[in-house]
Amino acid sequence: MISYKDKKVITIGIVHELTGLSERKIRYYEERGLLFPERSKRGTRKYSFSDIELLMKIADLREDGVQTTEIKRDMIREKRKKDIRSEMLQGQLNAHFNRRP
Repeated sequence: MISYKDKKVITIGIVHELTGLSERKIRYYEERGLLFPERSKRGTRKYSFSDIELLMKIADLREDGVQTTEIKRDMIREKRKKDIRSEMLQGQLNAHFNRRP
């Protein structure tokens, strides 16, 4: 079951109100590959609370002078680390439960 934080149900207008970021800036972060909203059948962008948290993190980094390319590189690096950790944990679980006495 998907967490409420990850359900993509919030429109860009509401994201704008919650974050103070302009709709144009939010779309720009999407264009730069930092954010991936879903689209409704009518093409409306839909965001999650997790997306809003990510947007605030991106905005803070940008205020500190970090370029979007650096942010994206760090996001990719962090995702790889999480994927590796998950694969290692899965391997340990498989080894433990598939081992024969």
